[in-house]
Amino acid sequence: MAQEHTLTVARTARYYILGGMPLDGNSPGTLPATTKHVWFVLHGYGQLAQYFIRRFDVVANDETVVVAPEGLSRLYLNGEFSKVGASWITREARDHEITDYVTYLDQLYDRLLGDLEPGTFTVTLLGFSQGAATACRWLNASDRLRVDRLILWAGFFPNGLSDVIDLGKLANVPVQYVYGEQDEYIEQMPDSAAYLRQLQTELPRLELIPFAGKHTVERSVLTTLLG
Repeated sequence: MAQEHTLTVARTARYYILGGMPLDGNSPGTLPATTKHVWFVLHGYGQLAQYFIRRFDVVANDETVVVAPEGLSRLYLNGEFSKVGASWITREARDHEITDYVTYLDQLYDRLLGDLEPGTFTVTLLGFSQGAATACRWLNASDRLRVDRLILWAGFFPNGLSDVIDLGKLANVPVQYVYGEQDEYIEQMPDSAAYLRQLQTELPRLELIPFAGKHTVERSVLTTLLG
């Protein structure tokens, strides 16, 4: 009978940055000292970071930087092998995948924020769809990540939020759950209202933010989250 073994190897991960002042001598891929707000935005299943980050052009400015890491696993999305997407996790070897992406995201966090003066900037963590659970798992497992706000956009937690994060870690973190009222995945739920009530039962401070739309990140909604 075959025995499974594992080997930890180095990977090349990519990420995209939008906003911020010119680098002024900074190393490429790092943040300028003038940065006041950092948004980490985690894409959904089958998306690529280079396209996902475009939605956040209404967020980025000279003092606000948006960082879109890309999932480590890529896949073809159609039979013609012409469309490629990325994924954070599958059910196969999921614990190793979680460990790998937490390690990757921690290294990225350190690289980007390590030279910034503590207390001079805020961090918003946003996860869309599959990225919502990824955001929670990262925050749960990391001993480095500190966030000032968590935005879960159209995430699905079939066993509840407590399945992906120790809710005690959210005691002092404002959490918002954003969803489209015509979201096709939420509409497929047997009882979407009960699902939303379950989330608020687990986390009474959770702010629900519905909007008229589908399973997508809408710029018009993002602008309401900037205040």
